[in-house]
Amino acid sequence: MIQTKRKVILITDGDESAMKAIDHVAKLVGGRCICQSAGNPSPLDGEELVALIQDAPYDPVLLMFDDCGYRAEGPGERAMRYVATHPSIHVLGAIAVASSSHYAEWTKVNLSIDRYGKLTEYGVDKYGLVDLETGRVNGDTVYILDELKLPIVVGVGDIGKMAGRDTVEKGAPITKKAVDIILERSGYHESSV
Repeated sequence: MIQTKRKVILITDGDESAMKAIDHVAKLVGGRCICQSAGNPSPLDGEELVALIQDAPYDPVLLMFDDCGYRAEGPGERAMRYVATHPSIHVLGAIAVASSSHYAEWTKVNLSIDRYGKLTEYGVDKYGLVDLETGRVNGDTVYILDELKLPIVVGVGDIGKMAGRDTVEKGAPITKKAVDIILERSGYHESSV
C-alpha cells in the first residue's frame, strides 16, 4: 500500500488567540489544527509533531510554531525544520506572522494580506497594516522559512487579533483568507477530488 504524504500548512504563531483562530479556520476548510502545537514557545519537538500529524484524521493539517522571541534558532524553528523536511510530510505553504519581537527576524513572502483583507506585495506589521518593505515580513520564528524553500509564504498580522479584525467571533477572516490562498495555489482541492 502506497502511503500518501500528509498535507501541512506551517504557521509562525502559537499564542492562545492564534490557536483559537487557527482551530476555527481548520474546521471551516475541512482540515485539522494540531492544538498541542500551540504554546509560547512551542512545547513539542519535531518528532512529536510528526507523530500527531500522522494521527490526524484528515488533511490539511495546520501546525503552529513559536519561538517566544528567542534570538537565533529557537525550539519552534528546530521543530519546523524537522517537520518540513520529514519524508512523510508535504508542506503546502506557510503563514508568516508579523510581530514586534525585540529580536525580530524577517522572511521573504510571496504576498501579504492586510487587516482589511486586501492582498499586497508589501509586508504587513503585527496590526495588519501595510509595511514599507516589499515582499518581506518582520517577526518571530520566521527566518527559517527562507531556508525551507516553501512553495508559498503568505504574510499576515497577529493572528486572531489585528485590531479586532481577525477574531474568532468575526470568523478569523484574515487567517481564513491566508489558508484559502495556500490551498488554492498548491492545487490542494484539485488533488483531493
